[in-house]
Amino acid sequence: MEELTVGVLRSWARTALVELGRARTEIDDLNVYPVPDGDTGTNLYLTWEAACDALPEGELTFAEAVQAFGRGALLGARGNSGVITSQLVRACGLRLVENLPRLDAAHGDSVGGSDLEVSAGRGGSAGASGSAGRLADPRMSEPVAFADALVFAADAAYGAVARPVEGTMLTVARAAADAALAAANEGKNLAEVCLVAVAAARVALTKTTEQLDVLKRAGVVDAGGAGLVVILGAMEQVLSGRGPAQSTGVPHRVVPEEAADELGPDGPAYEVMYLLDAGDDSIGELRRELTGLGDSVVVVGGDGLWNVHVHTDDVGAAIELGIGVGRPHRIRVTHFADLQPHQPVPGRAVIAVAAGDGLAELFGEAGAIVVRGGPGRRCSTGELLRAIEQSKAPEIVLLPNDKDSIAVAEAAATAARQDGVRVAVIPTRAQVQGLAAIAVHDPERSFDDDVVHLSAAAGQTRHGAVTIAVKDAWTMAGTCRIGDALGVVDGDFTLITEDLVTAATGVVDRLLGGGGELMTVVSGRDTDPALVEAVVRHVRRHRKDVDVMVYDGGQERYPLLIGVE
Repeated sequence: MEELTVGVLRSWARTALVELGRARTEIDDLNVYPVPDGDTGTNLYLTWEAACDALPEGELTFAEAVQAFGRGALLGARGNSGVITSQLVRACGLRLVENLPRLDAAHGDSVGGSDLEVSAGRGGSAGASGSAGRLADPRMSEPVAFADALVFAADAAYGAVARPVEGTMLTVARAAADAALAAANEGKNLAEVCLVAVAAARVALTKTTEQLDVLKRAGVVDAGGAGLVVILGAMEQVLSGRGPAQSTGVPHRVVPEEAADELGPDGPAYEVMYLLDAGDDSIGELRRELTGLGDSVVVVGGDGLWNVHVHTDDVGAAIELGIGVGRPHRIRVTHFADLQPHQPVPGRAVIAVAAGDGLAELFGEAGAIVVRGGPGRRCSTGELLRAIEQSKAPEIVLLPNDKDSIAVAEAAATAARQDGVRVAVIPTRAQVQGLAAIAVHDPERSFDDDVVHLSAAAGQTRHGAVTIAVKDAWTMAGTCRIGDALGVVDGDFTLITEDLVTAATGVVDRLLGGGGELMTVVSGRDTDPALVEAVVRHVRRHRKDVDVMVYDGGQERYPLLIGVE
């Protein structure tokens, strides 16, 4: 593939997200610098996911696509590594549009890199001159333009960090850019240039262990640099047409861990991040003042919108500096002492709404976090949000298990996504659909694949129930009187009978009329065991090919819940 297009950008974005998902835990385990909080891989994944989500569908010019993607990364950046990555992505994209006018042919204007604040030269990197400010050459070839954009992005990243440190992802970005430019100048094609950049990035990554004492003591490479290698590797996959590698490419520890297990008592206690609406001319001074408050200062953005990151002991002062030059918002403060370094954070949590004690136990045994709900005590958006927050997982699957709770789950999901959590709501309308879904949950699958499997299992489960009418009412099956036995199939009242056994066997026959191999029967609180036995006998007499599983669910109002798969 010899040409950069919106299609290439989309493919790269999707491929890199998949690869970051594969490598997330490994990168988290490498995280000892600037603080060993074990979340670099997760932060990179969430930052990249925010960028992918911001990329609109439909026809776009390359300029529109890179602007949307870069802005999404800026707004969704998490942690030190995520902020730097957002700057690299944004600067590279805008420089490409500046270098190759055809990429924005649908617009008469240029979308250059002038809104990116880049310090002169290499941002403190010794022995090389920067490319910032060089005029674009309209005759520039695609490989040279791509390599030049990598150089410009590395310059921008160095310029965004108040005190650049070698042995970090900055070093890896610089090595990749320099190698790419040399290869492009030798006449190599676009895929070859990218391959050279990835190879140089990998070599630079292995050397980070010797460049920073904290990495050397822990026997690891830089976590942020490892993430950047994954991202660049994804681009090489797309440009070359190669399939994904068997390995994520993230190096393992090179020696047993000896140090850097504890958050340093002398380091800053808090990570402060916020978005800032402020004039571009005020950012240089803000960056200098933040440096006086702490370390790991990174300020990226442009055109009046900035992402600010600092590690400090004085949270109030860090925020006040932002107020002094503009409007801080989306403020996030993390107390490092509350973190448990190198303890694996759950990669994915399933949160299930359970309508009874037995159902709660069943969902819990299957690995779900349980929120209580059911008739008369519907769960709230707040309860689901608390469960999401307490899980600390970057990926969440919600099983509302009740038609009236689906909207509540969607509201909780929308709120959680604002904080960068990836959430999927499986629209389970019954407890038995939730049980079918959790039975096929596999945390080793990708998020998307897992959601597909859970959705399919729930969707293929027909559900029914029996209950007793508590008032006279009109139903889809006719008018019922107090004390009538009611049969429910797929959420609708379909039977009105004089006793629960007749209602239950009628529901079973309707559910099995559409086929099925497994029936799940969940008994309610104080359900007569004879009712359950009657249902099981009926199935075994009339449908010997169907397996029956019986559980004590403890739910109220519904003596039996029935599911057929």
